[in-house]
Amino acid sequence: MGYLLGRRAGRQRRAQRRADPRAEALLIRHLLAQPNARSSHATPTPQGAGLAVMASVLAVMAGVLLLGLAVPPPNLLPVLIGAAAFTVIGALDDAHALAVSWRLVAQLLVAAAVIFLLPQDFRLLPDMLPASVERVLLVIGVVGLVNAVNFLDGLDWMTVAQVVPMTLGVVILTGLGAVPASIGLLALALLGATLGFAAFNKHPAQIFLGDAGSLPIGLLLAFLLIVVAEAHLVSGLLLALYTLSEAAITFFRRLFAGEPVLSAHKSHFYQRAVAQGLRVPQVTLRVFTLGLWLMVLAVVAALSRSLTADLILLALGLVATGLVLFNLGRGR
Repeated sequence: MGYLLGRRAGRQRRAQRRADPRAEALLIRHLLAQPNARSSHATPTPQGAGLAVMASVLAVMAGVLLLGLAVPPPNLLPVLIGAAAFTVIGALDDAHALAVSWRLVAQLLVAAAVIFLLPQDFRLLPDMLPASVERVLLVIGVVGLVNAVNFLDGLDWMTVAQVVPMTLGVVILTGLGAVPASIGLLALALLGATLGFAAFNKHPAQIFLGDAGSLPIGLLLAFLLIVVAEAHLVSGLLLALYTLSEAAITFFRRLFAGEPVLSAHKSHFYQRAVAQGLRVPQVTLRVFTLGLWLMVLAVVAALSRSLTADLILLALGLVATGLVLFNLGRGR
């Protein structure tokens, strides 16, 4: 009997070894980020940590909604559903690159659903724009921020350096009563999940977010910033200033240079900084420090409630952002 059991175990081990090469090839093909023309890493690195990040965020928010820990705004559930949809789309894109047109259509549909399900009286610029025009611009803005976060997710701790100050700023503004408690809980959940991911993404990174993380994180950040902007427009702008400025300047610089703006590239400021001699931690430290400064300005702006203070604080944020981008563009 022992002999027969031994032979059976041996056959199982041999069968497992024969299956291993195919399983290994599957993992390499779908779960490893291979270095390419856009990459800042030199060796294949596992991706897909975004699945864990978003699972934790969505689980926390599901608990908040089911237990009634905070009164949710009427548009919170569509945002969470949209984030779940983006997680699935991003995971599919990580496994097998989707066409740019399909990704853009999906982003527009989700962004439109989130924005047009906002309450009818939700306005950012009621004295300047008709409601319909404002909503269309918000849809474009959401798609823009989603892609900006995705584009800037190309360096170890780069997403962490942006998400932590933004979400921390929203949490502080919640504590000050500027935004609803449920929005603060969403920001806190995203902050906690990002810090958990940071332990594995520090340079040299053990794992990447992938599109399964960067796309839904961009959507959640866009929603948080829109809610902050309704409470205080300048605060919302300040929190997003680095991410929007870096992505917009790079996009228009490439557009005016006649480069294909939808193709992969390595001309973002943070990529140029690394290519020109700065170490990865030096780059992310600059971005993180700027994010903290912008967060402080955003909180002060929300507390001051003064047009003069808003203009001064916004100018200080623009100057600081410009200096950091200039410094990154020069490299060492």
